[in-house]
Amino acid sequence: MIRHSPAGRGHAYRPSLDQRLPVIPREGEPLEVRALVSDDAGPVWLEVEVAGEVVRHDAQPLRADGSPGDDGDAAGDAGHLAAAAAAGEHIEGLHQVAVILPSVAGAMAYRWSSESDTTDWFHLTAATWQRGAGRLDLAAADVVADRLDQDSIEWLVDGRGAVRARFAVRLDDDEHVLGLGERFHALDHRGHAVDTQVFEQYKQQGERTYLPVPFVLVVGGQTSWGLHVDTTRRCWWDVGASRPDRLVAEVALDPAHDPRVDVTMFAGTPDQVVAAFLDVTGQPAAVPSWVFRPWASANEWNTQARVEAEIGRSLDTGVRVGVVVIEAWSDEATFTAFRDANYTPRPDGAPMSLDDFTFPADGAWPDPAGMVAWLHEHDVKVLLWQIPLLPVEVPDDRYGAEQLAYDRQALIDNGHAVCEADGAPYTNRGWWFPGALMPDFTSPEATDWWIAKRRYLVDELGIDGFKTDGGEHAWGDELRYADGTSGDVTNNRFPNLYAQAYHRLLDRTGREGVTFSRAGFTGAGTTPCHWAGDEDSTWEAFRSSILAGVSAGVSGVFAWGFDHGGFSGEIPSAELYLRSAAMAMLCPIMQYHAEYNHHRRPSNDRTPWNIADRHDAPEVVDIYRHFTELRERLVDYLDQQYHAGLTSGRPLMRPLALNWPRDQRIWDFPYQYQLGDHLLVAPVTQPGLEQLEVYLPEGNWVDVWDGSEHDGGRVHTVAAPIDQIPAFATDDAATQLTKVFAG
Repeated sequence: MIRHSPAGRGHAYRPSLDQRLPVIPREGEPLEVRALVSDDAGPVWLEVEVAGEVVRHDAQPLRADGSPGDDGDAAGDAGHLAAAAAAGEHIEGLHQVAVILPSVAGAMAYRWSSESDTTDWFHLTAATWQRGAGRLDLAAADVVADRLDQDSIEWLVDGRGAVRARFAVRLDDDEHVLGLGERFHALDHRGHAVDTQVFEQYKQQGERTYLPVPFVLVVGGQTSWGLHVDTTRRCWWDVGASRPDRLVAEVALDPAHDPRVDVTMFAGTPDQVVAAFLDVTGQPAAVPSWVFRPWASANEWNTQARVEAEIGRSLDTGVRVGVVVIEAWSDEATFTAFRDANYTPRPDGAPMSLDDFTFPADGAWPDPAGMVAWLHEHDVKVLLWQIPLLPVEVPDDRYGAEQLAYDRQALIDNGHAVCEADGAPYTNRGWWFPGALMPDFTSPEATDWWIAKRRYLVDELGIDGFKTDGGEHAWGDELRYADGTSGDVTNNRFPNLYAQAYHRLLDRTGREGVTFSRAGFTGAGTTPCHWAGDEDSTWEAFRSSILAGVSAGVSGVFAWGFDHGGFSGEIPSAELYLRSAAMAMLCPIMQYHAEYNHHRRPSNDRTPWNIADRHDAPEVVDIYRHFTELRERLVDYLDQQYHAGLTSGRPLMRPLALNWPRDQRIWDFPYQYQLGDHLLVAPVTQPGLEQLEVYLPEGNWVDVWDGSEHDGGRVHTVAAPIDQIPAFATDDAATQLTKVFAG
């Protein structure tokens, strides 16, 4: 057996073992053609046909690092193949071979062969960059229109037509580039090359992101300006990395359709630029004020008793809590039934009501309705976790296995699944829930079926929203959706469509609720809320999360938060926990959360009492209580400032550059930010500090903790005790805010 897929599995960053590199071969450049062959296949070769002449190239096995070489025996391949297997690629009984062609040109065909097997011929035409092969439509304010270099507009053309476009715009020496979605690596993208592709990078995101947006905000020059590429296809952005005076954008195209790129350039003050961008792509939505209260969550809160005990302890100790996110509530098969509930499975996959379930008194969730009512009585809102997948069969002893089988069949039989190019249902290619089916939210019928199965949770149980996790599982340009689009167009759209479906459920049932998503694309802020995804409990991750929040804000995601203190791995130190909690107290959403640890002891929960116990630091609970009390007093300010910014282009959490775009000193302090119009926040992002250097831009500032006045336009060294975060109010709001902070 020989397996070759020219485009691979669709992983955005890891080439598949059986694909070609690059997928779009370029004229005069090398081409590597890979294949997976059965271990007993014997010698394998690649036949290449050019102008009627066929040349045979003997394949080479690959070394452990994936590079060609004659030492690629089974042992040598182990590391490379194991990494691919861990990423979800099926390699059992197979080994990898490759041929590197030093240069390709014009039209050619190739196929893999062995003594016992031969693949089909694969045809291609090497691509070249050309002028005039498509159309770039520019809508731009006069003051910035000349930044587009008309001579830079080119089209990558192969045998199918134009498959990519690229263009360049001028960057001036003193300009800084923000935006491009939620970004963890830097506040200013100048000098970086990134792309806009929704991707699940589990921890240590670097230059990858769950939530990209093809929009940049450029500040620092005489006029601030922005640029938006109106596409949901993948884009690549060279932001002064190759040439410091140029931003180069490259845009994927579908050669079967009109090869056109729509670009809009905005100009004005930074907030005017953001507002104009949001006028085009969708305004962030309003949220209920309870969103700004403290949130609590942990994956090991997987029983009613545990949820009630943890929330009860929070209430008893005076640690304020306004929202609980219950992740491990469902059977994790159907994602519609509480784990160990009894019910009669429905072969047609039809929705159920609360009366269809009985809950064993000795089960994990003996009275879900009573639990939700108890939480509501204590003024705690409830979100339940979701995933947009139906897994492969689970063991028969798992609750939900029978209904899962029926639901999978209903999804297929009714045409509700995202499909492969040949019409077969798409099965998840990622490492999380591999092989799962995915509902097609471009289909109204599929969406209604999926959502109807969850309606009783809102209507009858009274939950307040959903944690819409995992919107990143659509891989492959060739996927087919019910609205006629393919994966290259809609894979990036998918997480927005997913959250929108759940928002429609909340709207139809009259619930003033929210979703809580980690993935999204342009317009994600129209379906709030979002969080920064999975991250370790490290200082580095904390700093990256701050960058994610401010970059998400200028990209249109206003209701944002992160798992303060980290989500995964060893628990944070008491110092890191409290420093990150203080910063979370002064960001749009304040939440702690923790990864499942199989109930091993000691616990890895990120509750303040567990951190205190683990580190023998009882002061953690007292300080955290203080933070939650202050957070509750800030709700009115946060609510007013959030909603005031919806049409003004001023996100609640914003970089200082929005107000002081030409102040070059602010770039030396990338972790400082504004919270609304009147607060400047300077998180402590390094261990062991008792004082912090803070840069205050032009204006008059008042320390919210002690009322001391500070001149703007200079650096101040301020006290940074563990129970405070350096924060300063504008003088016109100082009286109000110092009272809030003083209690």
